[in-house]
Amino acid sequence: MLAATLAFAEGAGHAGWWPVFPLFWILLWGAVILMVFRFREPGRRQGHSAQGVLADRYARGEITVEEYHERLKVLKERRR
Repeated sequence: MLAATLAFAEGAGHAGWWPVFPLFWILLWGAVILMVFRFREPGRRQGHSAQGVLADRYARGEITVEEYHERLKVLKERRR
């Protein structure tokens, strides 16, 4: 009887852990996939908003101050 109890205790003692390991791997791979998709394109993550593009064009000297303010005003009016 003692041998049967010990055998059952050894075999059944770890049986409660079997759902944890697949869940662990699913969560681990889910986190890895999330990080890959989240950080693969930092430019897209920040967004290339119209105001950002306009600011970049102004910074490169492609448009004047007047053009910048005029176009920014139009963008802000559209946003409403």
